[in-house]
Amino acid sequence: MELSQLRTLLAVIDHGSFEAAADELRLTQSAVSQRIRALESSVGQVLVRRTRPAGVTDAGQVYLRLARQMTALSDQAHQEAGGAASAPLLPIAVNSDSLGSWVLPALAPLAAEIAFDLHREDEAHSISLLRDGSVMAAITTSGRPVQGCTVHRLGSLRYRPMTARPESFPDGPTREALSRNPVVVFDRKDDLQDAYLRAHRVDPAAPPRHHVPASADFAAAVRLGMGWGMLPDTEPDTGLTVLDQHSIDVTLYWQQWSLATRALDRTGEAVRAAAATHLR
Repeated sequence: MELSQLRTLLAVIDHGSFEAAADELRLTQSAVSQRIRALESSVGQVLVRRTRPAGVTDAGQVYLRLARQMTALSDQAHQEAGGAASAPLLPIAVNSDSLGSWVLPALAPLAAEIAFDLHREDEAHSISLLRDGSVMAAITTSGRPVQGCTVHRLGSLRYRPMTARPESFPDGPTREALSRNPVVVFDRKDDLQDAYLRAHRVDPAAPPRHHVPASADFAAAVRLGMGWGMLPDTEPDTGLTVLDQHSIDVTLYWQQWSLATRALDRTGEAVRAAAATHLR
């Protein structure tokens, strides 16, 4: 297989279509299709799902990882040999609460030399992006390394139940009050509020719920009194009341591919250093 074919596979998946990949690579759509067909022919398997957006098959995941690794190593070698090279692209999966608080300040000093492609993904689900080759590193709740990755414990985020309407809980977070009062949930992958409800023997399906899938907007919804929610300690609790002392600690890990590139290593060092300051 050729490096140009692997770069084309990356472009198709990262940009979602053969047309967009052609624009990115400054090729015709026919040339992109020919490269993908040639790659699939050389490995004897279908690698790309012709959907919108384009995706990879199970076999394609293996070659997507290879494409990202080979491209990263090739670009670094070219740069070290004195060739003109653009900033290396580094796709990372980051949970929203970390992204909205301590991760961006950690990455900002590297922004002139590394092009970050940040994927906002729930920390409990980012492992799948590592496995399928979509990202080269991720903040995750799994301390078990994905095959081909190293793992480092970052620390814990503590979440506390908060409300802007303490008068709605005159006797505290009782079963009756929790069943009746609305709750703000980040998205349908977010289990923090449901875990709190289950700990208080409340059916998570009982209270009305609002889905607000952005960290700043989630906190704003709680502050506006739309419902109570689990907010991290990194979020200032001005104007909010803590329902009780029942908190939930979410331990975070940094997993990155076992690939010796300067961009990946420097990013890992920056994230770990920032986590040591901001996490428990």
